[in-house]
Amino acid sequence: MNIIKTDYFGEVESVRLGYGPIGPPLMSVFMYVVDSLVIDTGQSHMAKALLGLLRDKNLKRIILTHHHEDHSGNAARISAQHSIPVGGLRLTAEKMNGSFPIRPYQRYVWGKAPPVDVIPFNDIIETDRFTFTPVPTPGHSRDHTVFLEKKQGWLFSGDLYLGERIKFFRADERFAEQIASLKKVLTLDFDTLFCAHNPCLKNGKQKIKNKLQFLEDLYGNVRELVEKGHSEKAVIKALDPRNDRGIKLITMGNVSFANMVRSAMASICNH
Repeated sequence: MNIIKTDYFGEVESVRLGYGPIGPPLMSVFMYVVDSLVIDTGQSHMAKALLGLLRDKNLKRIILTHHHEDHSGNAARISAQHSIPVGGLRLTAEKMNGSFPIRPYQRYVWGKAPPVDVIPFNDIIETDRFTFTPVPTPGHSRDHTVFLEKKQGWLFSGDLYLGERIKFFRADERFAEQIASLKKVLTLDFDTLFCAHNPCLKNGKQKIKNKLQFLEDLYGNVRELVEKGHSEKAVIKALDPRNDRGIKLITMGNVSFANMVRSAMASICNH
């Protein structure tokens, strides 16, 4: 069962994309259109429906929060359909200008993102009515960035938020960098959190604070056990809420709670 659903949050158009070949989608993706600007492009499995939806729109530019295939999956196709450029961080450009590898579960759930030329953007991104400031926020990925529209109090947050109490990390996520990025974002002025999987139209800053507190509490618990001499296996066993078993099986361990603990321990051991 596939889902494509459009909503308007004031001046922001959201497009919810869900791909489910044999049932409901495992996870929906939100992309956004503001004036003529596209922020993220959803998963390539939804290309046909999305291109039909966007065909008659006046689009002038695409920007990406990061290179992951559920955010960049249709950048090349939308760019070609509308003859418009794609912008991102330099690290995003390095990934997207070639063909980055993905795992079997990623191909199944999202699909592979075709290569596309990405132009590193400047300090600000302007549309007819709005101005967006890109803010690098590594941790979820090395190239992750968010976009702030200060006057409107909007933060287009990609995968920085996801939820207040996240249950797992990908194997390449970095715990300390995520904490630092959350702290950086809390210095910004916003209330609406246009997350790519879990939009929050009110109290977005408080939700970021809540996630930061959750991660800091977990970090403290891991540190306490490490300082008592517990092994990695023992720390994971002591803290594991055992609510990641399904996703861990599907991803063959690439996404798990254990990855959160390992990343926290790596940071602790490096300091």
